[in-house]
Amino acid sequence: MATFALIHGGGGSAWDWHLVVPELQERGDAATAVDLPTEESSAGWWVYAEAVVTAVREQRQPLIVVGHSLGGFTAPLVCARIPVALLVLVAAMIPSPGERFDEWWTNAGYADSGLDDVFYHDVQPELAAEAQRRERHEASIALREPWPLAAWPQTPTRYLLCRDDRMFTAEWARRHARERLAVEADEMDGGHYVTLSRPRELAYRLDAYAASLPDN
Repeated sequence: MATFALIHGGGGSAWDWHLVVPELQERGDAATAVDLPTEESSAGWWVYAEAVVTAVREQRQPLIVVGHSLGGFTAPLVCARIPVALLVLVAAMIPSPGERFDEWWTNAGYADSGLDDVFYHDVQPELAAEAQRRERHEASIALREPWPLAAWPQTPTRYLLCRDDRMFTAEWARRHARERLAVEADEMDGGHYVTLSRPRELAYRLDAYAASLPDN
């Protein structure tokens, strides 16, 4: 059993994880989905990280931090603030030291899939409509700040890509994980919003990561 800190992507909210949380709890894990202060203009990357730290500080160990999509910028910062047993990046962006959000796309060799509906194509229509209704504006200064760590944290890190992802295609994500983290990505079916399209399968994969931790 573990505690999961679940970090949403750009324009999202804690609601993005609302189907995954009960699936993890059914497996005996604790799970906290965090709302990042994306609509606060003065909020920088460390403020994002502090929101996660505050939400899980009193939770039981071991702690696993999960970042989805743009959440990959925040998740490693949490590992620099508090003890974290495992960092999991799900269909995520991997920042380099000093890199700004707007620089990442070119630096990471991002290639647009050219397909329509890169976010919700495999999400049930009613659920996709609700997700779109809940999308939040990214107004914080974080997206204009250099990513603040001098190096990737020492926390063990796994990258989980989604084979049907139209935003970060499987081919690109495999290369991204190798180039930025020198790791081979794990893989599962599903599109970019796998938190909504395949919550049970995602929870199963996350719980398996927890079960693989030493002394767990």
